[in-house]
Amino acid sequence: MKTYIAVGVIALGTTAFAHSGVKDPDVMNRMMGMSEMAKQMKVLGAMAKGEQAFDAAAVDAALVRMAEEASYIPSLFEPKATDPKSEALPVIWNEFDTFEEHARALEKTSTALSGTVGTRADLGPAMKELGQACSACHSDYRQK
Repeated sequence: MKTYIAVGVIALGTTAFAHSGVKDPDVMNRMMGMSEMAKQMKVLGAMAKGEQAFDAAAVDAALVRMAEEASYIPSLFEPKATDPKSEALPVIWNEFDTFEEHARALEKTSTALSGTVGTRADLGPAMKELGQACSACHSDYRQK
């Protein structure tokens, strides 16, 4: 299982603030992994909106990082850890096979898109695919 070091939480000031008060280390690890994927989506979104210059290498790096983080999701959720700050719904552990399928789908989508986004115009459809993969899981397994 991938473990995030607490020092990394402190270094990422806003993330540390957002996750302050989380007592369970397994929940914190999950939250850090999800935050990393959100960070990569923000990189892609900024380029898609024209807020940041398009950079195909940066897009690929973000997609590779998302695929890597998605690959950790099943192991991060193996412990049935809970915390009042967690947005994970308990149904995850009742439907773990389906939950794991969603994580693998996100990993597969991110991997498949890597190397295919050559222009800003390509980024919108890629983000739509990623968004669908993310929301497929969030709609069933995350508090709204």
